[in-house]
Amino acid sequence: QVQLVESGGGLVQAGGSLRLSCAASGRTDSTYAMGWFRQAPGKGREFTSRITWSGGSTYYADSVKGRFTISRDNAKNTVYLQMNSLKPEDTAVYYCAADRHWTPTAAVASPLEYEYWGQGTQVTVSS
Repeated sequence: QVQLVESGGGLVQAGGSLRLSCAASGRTDSTYAMGWFRQAPGKGREFTSRITWSGGSTYYADSVKGRFTISRDNAKNTVYLQMNSLKPEDTAVYYCAADRHWTPTAAVASPLEYEYWGQGTQVTVSS
C-alpha cells in the first residue's frame, strides 16, 4: 500500500502562485510515476501533470502547460506542483495520485491508470 498526503492548498488572487506538495509513504518503491489531478465542483477529475520517479519525465495538460511545473524529490518521496499565473478556472480540489506501472503517453491523463490517491487539497483562485 501507498499513502499520499497533499498540502499547500489555499486561497490566492488571480495571477498569484501556490506550491502543492504530496508526501508518499509505504511501498513507494512499487510506484513508477506520480500525477496531479484536479476536480472542480460538478466536473470530472481532470489531469494536470505527471512525473516519473526515475528520469523525471514530465507530462502536462495543455490547460496548464507553461504555468504549472511538476517536480520530485526522490530522497523525500515527495512530489511538488508549482502553480504560477493562476486563473479563477484553476479553482478545484487538487489530488495527488500514484501509478504503479509504465503507462503509454496516450493514457497518462486517465485517472484509471493510477492506483493510489490522496485526500485532496483545495485551491481557490479569486478574480
